[in-house]
Amino acid sequence: MSDMRELYQEMILDHNRKPRNFRVIEGADHHAEGQNPLCGDQVQVWVKLEDGRISDVAFQGQGCAISKSSASMMTDLVKGKTREEAEELFLRFQELVTVGSEDIESLGRLAVFAGVHAFPSRVKCASLGWHTLHAALKGEEAPISTE
Repeated sequence: MSDMRELYQEMILDHNRKPRNFRVIEGADHHAEGQNPLCGDQVQVWVKLEDGRISDVAFQGQGCAISKSSASMMTDLVKGKTREEAEELFLRFQELVTVGSEDIESLGRLAVFAGVHAFPSRVKCASLGWHTLHAALKGEEAPISTE
């Protein structure tokens, strides 16, 4: 296994074991719930906006290492961004995990998910937190599903 692949696996395992921003935000402006009925992954995302920027974002849930680590990295990366910047990152991540991306380097740490598109069942795991963030920012009330 290449050194880079091992580093990527370790980063995913680290975010799974010690997820960042794994908590509830009391008084959040936005909240959404998401689920992947195929494998049982579930996530909730809370967002607090101040002056047009995401001042705080957190998640809780249960799922596989890919699902949890993706949501953990997502919360780290969108904090401080505008809603529009977060939505753009969502679209770029979605492209990465569904069809691949030629611009992997610009995605920084998210590059660890570059190989997910080769495993269709894992795409839903990796994107669950992102779809839930997207729903929260849009104010969607109904739980989202990857199906």
